[in-house]
Amino acid sequence: MKYRIGIRFLVATMFVALVSCNPVQDDFSKQVKIALRDAGNKLLLSQNDSTSLILPVKKLHFNKFQLAFNTPLTFEPEVLVAHLEKSLRASKLPEHYIVEVIQCADLEVSYSYQMSAVLESTIIPCNGRYLPKACYLIEVDFFKKVKPNSEHAFTIGLLVALLLVTIALLWIRKTYIKPSTQAPNNYEAIGSFRFYPEQNKLIKEAEEIALSKKECELLALFVERPNEVIKRDELTKKVWEDNGVFVGRSLDTYISKLRKKLKSDTSIKLTNVHGVGYKLELL
Repeated sequence: MKYRIGIRFLVATMFVALVSCNPVQDDFSKQVKIALRDAGNKLLLSQNDSTSLILPVKKLHFNKFQLAFNTPLTFEPEVLVAHLEKSLRASKLPEHYIVEVIQCADLEVSYSYQMSAVLESTIIPCNGRYLPKACYLIEVDFFKKVKPNSEHAFTIGLLVALLLVTIALLWIRKTYIKPSTQAPNNYEAIGSFRFYPEQNKLIKEAEEIALSKKECELLALFVERPNEVIKRDELTKKVWEDNGVFVGRSLDTYISKLRKKLKSDTSIKLTNVHGVGYKLELL
């Protein structure tokens, strides 16, 4: 349950981080839409039209936007250029953009021009010629959208987002994920070994030794009664009874396996008391 809470916390952190990475683009879109509606309103008022509607400004892709109206209109290109420039400048938007006036009927470009902060790059043709009255779409494409300070803001936002995600991952790892080498406290000491009956394993220093179920059950019996002879019948009954068919040599085989796993500590001996049973000797 706690681990699930941690995962939810990480997902929420990543969501906040991703949102925080994109404030520049979100603000830019909002500013453009406001500026285009303002320019559209001025264009209509220049024709003494205070009733026609400006349709919702559409974002066509990353830096291209579309302005449309609900009624046909006619205008002189110079008026459009002036209103757009004034509205975009008031919103402190980039001065580098291309404008296309597109006919709704066939999507052909009726008029277009290019604005730039560099005078030599500004191209405004056909001033003084009115466009015939028709349905038009006005599209503005910013080809230098992001200002240098906005680039820095985006980079800082991205770094902050990565930092938040890293902190969340470290917090989850520290709080909920326990290192595999960390052992619980419920163990029995056997010489230099720590015996964990619930985990079926022995640990000596940094080495972890896996035990089979039968090896673990046998060792648990010896640990309960160290330095005491336990009869063969008692061992086989407690370990193999209700656990399947017992084969005569099974006990000896598992005792041999336990000896091999304990042999690195010479103070531990599993002694065979001939004809009786086995004894765990702790010297």
